[in-house]
Amino acid sequence: MLLTRVLEVLSPEEGETLLDCTAGAGGHAAAIGQRLGASGCVVLNDADRSNLTMAESVVRATARSPRVVGLQGNFAEAPRKMAEAGLQADMLLADLGFSSMQVDEAQRGFSFQREGPLDMRYDSGTGESAAQLLARCSEQELIEILRDFGEEPGARRIARAVLAAREDSPITTTGRLASIIRETLGRPSGRTRIDPATRTFQALRIAVNDELGSLDALLEAIGRVASGAMIRSGGSAWLARDARVAIISFHSLEDRLVKNSFGGLVKRGLADWLARKPVVASDEEVSANPRARSAKLRSIRLRA
Repeated sequence: MLLTRVLEVLSPEEGETLLDCTAGAGGHAAAIGQRLGASGCVVLNDADRSNLTMAESVVRATARSPRVVGLQGNFAEAPRKMAEAGLQADMLLADLGFSSMQVDEAQRGFSFQREGPLDMRYDSGTGESAAQLLARCSEQELIEILRDFGEEPGARRIARAVLAAREDSPITTTGRLASIIRETLGRPSGRTRIDPATRTFQALRIAVNDELGSLDALLEAIGRVASGAMIRSGGSAWLARDARVAIISFHSLEDRLVKNSFGGLVKRGLADWLARKPVVASDEEVSANPRARSAKLRSIRLRA
């Protein structure tokens, strides 16, 4: 996603270290790794073990033999793990979109278009699934999740329908949840092609994986490095003081957090914009990958 522009803003150089917070299939990391050479290092982080394994293989196969380090877990934990390993990144990349591989695997429960267990966890070995979340939350809690994370105007109606349906039997599959939502809101009509279940599935995915909380934690960690707080407290700097940082977001909630955090660092004189306006996908990229339509890339360079 936005690969050419990512390479432009990060400007990787031989011997540098990349931290890819969301390794996915390894496409971004492999392209950057090719410019790092044998003296460089690519640190791959992903909550999804299968993604991480694939990304490591792709980078090792395509890059010019940089060192490859894998970190499995939420990217909010990456700064601590980097410091513990004595690693310092010159570049940080986070592509916040979930991978098409996860959507394509029905058993992961991300897609309302594929029948499968209602899971939605990036790391299926930790935390509660979407089914467990729906089984325990109150009507008001569900309304807030749908409203805050999905910006769903029919949040109250959906919440009531879900609670009524679970009285009959637990909601454990993607198909049943999608049917409840469609029956409640009706099928799309007119010019809209958006499935009524889209916002609810997005909201549950964000809630299950604490996506906004994780992003906020990462942004705070970047801010601590930029302000010199880690050095003053005697902590190890996991990110170079002049590091380039690029984050790709896919919805307004994420983009607002990134924009405000980056803008605050720039205003305080702790960073400079690498691109003053968010970079969006070209018509060609959108044609090849419709998901790119909502992608926004924001980037800064920390001031040493």
